[in-house]
Amino acid sequence: MTTVAVLGAGGRMGREVCRAVAGDPELSLVAAVDPSAAGRRVGELAGVAGEAAGLVVAAGLDAVGEAGAEVAVDFTVAASAAANLAWCAGRGVHAVVGTTGLGPDSLDELAAAFAASEANCIVAANFAVTAVLMMRFAELAAPFVDSVEIIELHHNAKIDAPSGTALATAARIAAARARAGDRPWAPDATVTELAGARGAAVPGGIRVHSVRLPGLVAHQEVIMGAAGQGLSIRHDAYDRTSFMPGVVLAVKAVRSLPGLTVGLDAVLGF
Repeated sequence: MTTVAVLGAGGRMGREVCRAVAGDPELSLVAAVDPSAAGRRVGELAGVAGEAAGLVVAAGLDAVGEAGAEVAVDFTVAASAAANLAWCAGRGVHAVVGTTGLGPDSLDELAAAFAASEANCIVAANFAVTAVLMMRFAELAAPFVDSVEIIELHHNAKIDAPSGTALATAARIAAARARAGDRPWAPDATVTELAGARGAAVPGGIRVHSVRLPGLVAHQEVIMGAAGQGLSIRHDAYDRTSFMPGVVLAVKAVRSLPGLTVGLDAVLGF
């Protein structure tokens, strides 16, 4: 039985994680932390039944240590996550992180912190297994096409754009392209542009377009073109429960993956 704490337990993803952990026979939810929901019981907050239902949400990280949590799952915001993860590394608590907005500098700091720690950390831009497959398929296709653009679509409460998944996809496509000889992308003939009409140009010269609408959850399409042909690779998450199998897999795998692991590829075995 692995004991787990959820950081950001009052958020949409945090509540789903509480339910997933409480519902898995190999995991035990022992702490929930969220200053905005402090004092509420997990059963009332997340609809959790059983032993975890009476767990009271704490305002601070001391509750994680007091409960003896072996793994902390963080779905907060980037600024909070950085402090939370430094705390985990310093106290030997393994971490699974779904918080987006952690840039290269933050990941470098995490790598150093967990390299010096007895604990490990997994950071993933997306925990939906089919989203990980979408990124992998795009990476495999990248050397064989002439152009690629990414359209990511999320709910209108998402605070960052482009999404972490879109940025991770673009980085993997660019790296695959570089490994294959770094052939330049087909030229873009656009001369006149309303600001932003061609999307954001991310590292690797790939255009990313962000859509924010009510009713959406998380969706992404990678559109690739070559002479006389095209390839579209699309992932759709219709409900936040789609992320939970990946989160649970990561919680169970984090002990066996030393230091910092970025992405679910190693968890899934590819």
